[in-house]
Amino acid sequence: MRIGIPKETTAGERRVALVPESGKKLIQAGYEVSIEAGAGAAAGFADAAYHDAGVTLESDPGAVHATDLVLKVNAPEQHEIAGMRPGCIYLGSLMPLRNLEAVRALATRGVTAFSTDAIPRTTRAQSMDTLSSMANIAGYKGALLAAAELGKYFPMLMTAAGMVPPARVFVIGAAVAGLQAIATARRLGANVFATDVRPEVKEQIESVGAKYVGIELKDTASAGGGYAKELTEADRARQRELLAAQCAQSDVVITTALIGGVFAPQLISADMVKGMRPGAVIVDLAADGGGNCELSRPGDTVVEHGITILAPLNLAATMPAHASLLFSRNLTAFVQAFTQDKAFRVDFTDDIQQGAAITHGGEVKHARTRDALQKVAT
Repeated sequence: MRIGIPKETTAGERRVALVPESGKKLIQAGYEVSIEAGAGAAAGFADAAYHDAGVTLESDPGAVHATDLVLKVNAPEQHEIAGMRPGCIYLGSLMPLRNLEAVRALATRGVTAFSTDAIPRTTRAQSMDTLSSMANIAGYKGALLAAAELGKYFPMLMTAAGMVPPARVFVIGAAVAGLQAIATARRLGANVFATDVRPEVKEQIESVGAKYVGIELKDTASAGGGYAKELTEADRARQRELLAAQCAQSDVVITTALIGGVFAPQLISADMVKGMRPGAVIVDLAADGGGNCELSRPGDTVVEHGITILAPLNLAATMPAHASLLFSRNLTAFVQAFTQDKAFRVDFTDDIQQGAAITHGGEVKHARTRDALQKVAT
């Protein structure tokens, strides 16, 4: 069975779906592996390293798209889908609810598409979860961006000129990105506070060094699998009061909140920004999902009411070497888990494949994506 890895074509993307060490493992498992020449260069993986691992280098992008199993970081573009063989398999972070046209085209083409960001969050699937791997990087880099932008030290310092108090950092959302942002800000010496609509994460917040602040919810906000769902109007009103008070006291606010791991609820209003300390910084790590701050401009940095608001997109691509390494290991774990007789076996009785399957046999199998496509069509 042939596996192909094309060069990513999304603007600003520097990651590659397979690194040489993973290519070697898949070859040992019985696969033929080919990669488009130069695909790993932006992440620091030279063609020579792939050649040494036994991976075939292809100068023609069409040659890797026409394989049995295509591994990608991002959703494929229309011209890439057109080059895929009907009946082949796509594996990558499709983000189907954000890329409905790609899903439609994959189904029409007869491609079996698995999206790693739809993998169920179970112990068995942890090694395949690209969403968590990339969120970990985003949380780390987000805290560094905040520290670099803030006109103050993060840590408390004792100097001959007197004491410098520590910065106060407030993190909204305590999934993978939020917890890593907390841990990184703490390592830098900041005084960190954090909140989440899922009260069960209080212990996790405290375990990485932050102080938990929250409200008592009338209804649970947990959607299962580590995801949050939308709050009731009554709970939203109480949450706004909490957020306004915490933002007003903070030097840095880092937001990471997503509904169902996909779309960003608007949590920080323009009035909340206006009430923050002069020179404060907001890092909106939910910008890929639309942003948690009303004044965020996804992909840009703006200054409003004296507050610097960063809304970076695709932060994982800014650390392409380790991002590619982790992403590649996730995809390789997925392929290896379902390899039989030197080939990938589709098995929808398996809970992981069932959860991650987006298209198969000309149809959209993923219920939420199918519903979203029907709404667009009406």
